[in-house]
Formats: sequence, structure tokens, C-alpha cells
Amino acid sequence: MHSFVQYTPTEIVFGKDAERETGRLVKKYGAARVLIVYGGGSVVKSGLLDTIKKELEAEGIRYDELGGVQPNPRVSLAREGVRKAAGLGADLILAVGGGSVIDTAKAVAIGAANPETDIWEFWEGRQTVERSMPVGAVLTISAAGSEMSDSSVLTNEETGRKCGVSSDLNRPKFAVMNPELTYTLPKYQLACGIVDIYMHTLERYFTPVPGNRMTDEIAEGLLRTVIEYGRKAYADQTDYDAMSEIMWCGSLSHNGITGLGRPRDFANHKLGHELSAMFDETHGATLSAVWGSWARYVYRLDVPRFAHYGYAVWGIENKDEEEAALAAIEKTEEFFRSLHVATCIGELKTGVLPDETLRKLSQNATKGDTIRLGSFKELTAHDAYEIYKEANHG
Repeated sequence: MHSFVQYTPTEIVFGKDAERETGRLVKKYGAARVLIVYGGGSVVKSGLLDTIKKELEAEGIRYDELGGVQPNPRVSLAREGVRKAAGLGADLILAVGGGSVIDTAKAVAIGAANPETDIWEFWEGRQTVERSMPVGAVLTISAAGSEMSDSSVLTNEETGRKCGVSSDLNRPKFAVMNPELTYTLPKYQLACGIVDIYMHTLERYFTPVPGNRMTDEIAEGLLRTVIEYGRKAYADQTDYDAMSEIMWCGSLSHNGITGLGRPRDFANHKLGHELSAMFDETHGATLSAVWGSWARYVYRLDVPRFAHYGYAVWGIENKDEEEAALAAIEKTEEFFRSLHVATCIGELKTGVLPDETLRKLSQNATKGDTIRLGSFKELTAHDAYEIYKEANHG
């Protein structure tokens, strides 16, 4: 077993009507003034936002609101949230929504705790996060796992850059999770969320560090669960058991436990981020669009690892390891297709891209070929281009 540090302090309240615990949890963490961050109209139309406000009022907690968070959340709105938090004198940022909302709340928390620094300085890596305000989350979308993760991703709409910040200070103090709140998600959003959950573990599973059997068992069990219950959830979004399994998998897939003792890869996330930053594509779909091409590009570095994935997760019985490895890649793409998400760039909204765009994406992803992506294989700009090119068909 390789050395590791695992820090997951998030308190979870899970189940039907869990959102009614929000006021109690906010008070438990000593907050008297709260900035509520949310997205579009769904939390308003469903009555969830009013429920949250009533729970806060019942505890004598003051609040202000920041609405309008979009998928691929924008740094400009987070900056507005920093100003609102300062005006309120907020001592906790409460996210009501999915990953984009929670990531925005984390950004507001960092900005409010560091008023002398523009928050994008942290996302560009020019400043290190050393302090932040507490964040709480009421989850409405199973996908990003931001309710327990140490990461936050923002898009700078002025520059077209999409960047992430990872810090244990980003982890929410609590997460309120009621699977019934996810029943009315658009089908495509549900599917892209399932892909994101699956990929958060795959990005930890394929690394150059061998061993860690227990970590493998956790990861493989989670992947099998996402496959089984992802299909059930896609078929019936009111299946409480299926939606609850997917919600719990989302949290565990990105809190670090499925990759304990080895480095993360996350090359696919970076490749996908550039597609979503340039074309405003849905995050999960960009991951499924490039993963198969990445896998075929790198699998020969560790054929037994890909074969084991096929044996343990997909039940492949072929004893020839190369054939099993390729079958596992195909099975994964078949799963994505069963959810009706893209398995190549041509199936995204943008369609097949010109070669110069692929080269620009590759340069953006690697910051002009000055950094390497991933750990299973450290990708150069040329490698990134070859993967994008392989994925660039309809």
C-alpha cells in the first residue's frame, strides 16, 4: 500500500426530506448570515428554495441570494457573489443545486476570505488557497461530486479558459442529499451526470501505480454499481433506489476514496474541459466523447490493467489480455451509448472540427506544450492532438 492523505470531513444527511435539516446544519456550524447560491428556475419552481429559506428563518439566520449559475460556471458571477457575501457579512456560503452551483459557492467562499485577491488568480495557479469560508450544499444533481470533493472548476468567459482549483479547504462542511430532488432532471442532464460519476473513478483507476487491492475493490464495486443503477435510473427517474445509489456513487467517486494510494490521471477531464470551454458543451458528454480514443491511445502501456478492468467490472471472460482490454474499452463505450451520450467529438453539438481547432485545443490543454496531462501516460500537446484527432468523427 502506497502512502496517502485522505481528508473528507463533509457531514452527510441523506434521505427523503433531508433538505429540512438545512437550517439546523447551518446553525450547527455557527453561521448567522448565509449567502444562498443557486442556478436557474428549477429550485424556485419546485419550491425547494422557499423550503430552504423557511428552514433558515426558523433558526433566525439572515440570508441573501445569488442566482443565475450556469453549466460550466462563470467566474464573473462568482465575483458578484464575493461582493454580495461581503455586503451581507456572510459567514457561510450555501449552495442549492448541482456541481456548477457548488463550485461557484466554493469560489465565492475563497474570494470572500481573500478580499484583496481576484479569485481568478487562484484558478490560474498564481495564488495558493490558504483560507476560505465554510460551504454547505443541498444537492439537486448527481454528477460532479462537488458536495464532497476538494475541487472547484470555473470558466473565464473573457479568455475562454476553464480551470480548476483543488484544496481541502474546498470540501463542504455538510451536504444535504435527497434523491427525490433529482427526479425532474432533463434526461440528457441525468445521463451526463452518470458519465461524470463513472469517469471520476476511471480517472483514478488507470494510473501507473500498481497494487492497492482494497482501493481497486472499492473502485470496481462503485463502477459496477453505476453501470447497473445508471441504466435503471435512466429508464425510470422516479426509481428511488436507483437514484439514491447514483447519488451516493457520485459523492464517493470524487471524494478521493476510489483512488487512495496512487496519483490521479484526469487527462480526459482536461481534454474535455477544453471542449466545454471553447464550445460550451456539457461536461459529462465531453468526457465520454474522448475517453475511448484516449484508452486506445494508451492501453498498450499496461494491457493487463485494462484486461483486469474488463474482467472485474464487465465480466469479460476472454483469457487473451489484449482482446479483453479492447473489449473492456468497447463495453465502456456501449454503456455510454446506452445513455445516449457522445462517444466521439462529431456527436457533440459542435460536430466534427477542423484540424486547426484540434491543434488549438491541444495547445490550450497543455498551456502551449509547457505542461503534461495525466499520469497513466503523461500527454504532450502532440499526444493530446492525436487523441482529439482519433475522436474527431461522426
